[in-house]
Amino acid sequence: MKDQLGVYYYPNPQHPEARMYVRRFGGRVEFRMWHQGDQSVWDKHNWLPYEVIEQAAAMFKASGKASDPTSLYDVSVAERLLADE
Repeated sequence: MKDQLGVYYYPNPQHPEARMYVRRFGGRVEFRMWHQGDQSVWDKHNWLPYEVIEQAAAMFKASGKASDPTSLYDVSVAERLLADE
C-alpha cells in the first residue's frame, strides 16, 4: 500500500491504526513506524536500517527479554513491497 508518506504495511493487521513504512536508502531497507493516535511516533523516530533492528533484537535476547523487536519489522514483506514499487 502507498500513501503520501510512502509505501507501508500493517505490522499487526488487527491494529490498522499502526503502519510500518519502508524504503530503500543507500542500498538497504529502512523502516519507520506511524501511528494514527500518536503523531509523536513518527516525529520522534527516524528511519531505521534493518541492521539496527537486528542488533537491537540481539541485545534484547542477550538480556533475557522475551520480546523480539523484529516481529514488527518484516524485511521479507518490505522487500516484496519495494520490489513491486
